[in-house]
Amino acid sequence: MIVGQTENKAAVTRNYTPTIVILTIVINLVVAILFFMPKYEGATQFDITVLPMMNAIFNSFTFVFLVAALWMIKRSNIKAHRGFIFAAFTTTALFLITYVTYHFLAESTPYGGDGALRYIYLFILLTHVVLAAAIVPLALTTLARGLNMQTERHRKIARWTMPLWLYVSITGVVVYLMISPYY
Repeated sequence: MIVGQTENKAAVTRNYTPTIVILTIVINLVVAILFFMPKYEGATQFDITVLPMMNAIFNSFTFVFLVAALWMIKRSNIKAHRGFIFAAFTTTALFLITYVTYHFLAESTPYGGDGALRYIYLFILLTHVVLAAAIVPLALTTLARGLNMQTERHRKIARWTMPLWLYVSITGVVVYLMISPYY
C-alpha cells in the first residue's frame, strides 16, 4: 500500500463508537422499559392491531434485503451490497418505530397455544429477543467498519452479524405468524 493511501484512509476514518454505544443503550432500554411500563389508555383514531403485521412485513423486507446484500457481496458488488444493507437498516428502523408504538399503546398479547407448539414458540421468542438485543451493537459496528473501509475487520464481524441478523429478522416473522391468531 502506498503511504499516501494510508494517510487518506486514516483521514476518512470516523469514530462511530460513541454513537453505537448510545444507540445500543437507548434502543435496548426503551424496549425493556416498554415491557414494564403501563400502557397508554387514551383513545386513538388509528387501529393499532395493524402494527404487529407491519412489524412482520418490515422484518420480511429486512430478511430479503440482507439475503440480497449477502448475494451481492459474494459477487464483489460492493455498491449494491451497501445499498441493500442501507435498505435493511431502513426497514429495521421502521420495524422499531412500529414495534415501540404498538407496545406503548397495547398490552402484550399472550400466546394461546399449548403443548409442543407452545414450547417451540417460547424457544423462538426467547432466542429472537436475546439476539435482537445483541444485534443492535453488532449491526452498527459492522456498518461502521464497512463505512470506514476497514475491510478485514468488517468481514470478521460480518461473519457473525449476518447470520444472527437473518435469524432475528426471520424469527420475527415466525413469531408473528404463530401469535397472530391471538391478537
